Amino acid sequence: MEIMKKYGIAPNKGLGQNFLVDGNIAQAIVKGCRLQEDDNVLEIGPGLGALTAGMAVAAGRVVAVEIDKGFIPVLQDNLQGFDNVEIINMDIMKMDLKDVVRTRFGGRPFKVVGNLPYYLTTPIIMKLLEQQLPITTMVFMIQKEVGQRLSARPSTKEYGALTLAVGYYTDCEVLFKVPNTVFIPRPKVDSIVIRLTPKAQKNLKPKDERLMFRIIRAAFEQRRKTLVNALAHGGILGGDKERIRQVLKGLDIGPESRGEQLTLEQYCKIADNIYGLQKLP
Repeated sequence: MEIMKKYGIAPNKGLGQNFLVDGNIAQAIVKGCRLQEDDNVLEIGPGLGALTAGMAVAAGRVVAVEIDKGFIPVLQDNLQGFDNVEIINMDIMKMDLKDVVRTRFGGRPFKVVGNLPYYLTTPIIMKLLEQQLPITTMVFMIQKEVGQRLSARPSTKEYGALTLAVGYYTDCEVLFKVPNTVFIPRPKVDSIVIRLTPKAQKNLKPKDERLMFRIIRAAFEQRRKTLVNALAHGGILGGDKERIRQVLKGLDIGPESRGEQLTLEQYCKIADNIYGLQKLP
């Protein structure tokens, strides 16, 4: 690309960079955000700014967070005509997002948009979901494989902690597919664009949300182990296998069950039972 030659920059494999070069798809992504003129937007990984200008036109304020300092001059030059865009050179995973909401958005609701690198998709989405930020919409372009994990069913290899977290916190829509031919460099797989809308009211109400997700993480960090062994390894109930076994037995969950076989509702029940045991003298 001419713009990359001009600035002497190249995609960084270590950061999983693949840049969108199709303007029609960029417009479709911006449209999928349903932006209003007073919206605040947090953009993760603007890269060359394929989406940023379109969002700046439609929204009230855009804060674009780019980890690669080599792309900051490109963004500054391409977006200099917009006084409602702020570019921050930082790793989104190291940012205090609550501080961003307070200092950049005045504590008001905001939308999140990004072309997420494969290796950071799960950590970024989990961070956004677990921090209980005033997010109204999230629109992400992600690899197709990750998209399959978001809507996976129990007892499949795609089913995991991300599936459960997204299902608990949001309603997930697949907006459209994106072929690998519209990126530089060209990735090996196609992508999809998804829209996550946080639920106004969650279907389940665990007594301790953090405990439930601690149990879920423990189950999938050791997904080849039985649930008893995985939860014990994760320090649940102090690693006491017998107590964990009794909790599962009381919920008609077999001792040889594995984490990938359980539904979100079952994890909620496990967490509520363990929460009760933790409160006993």
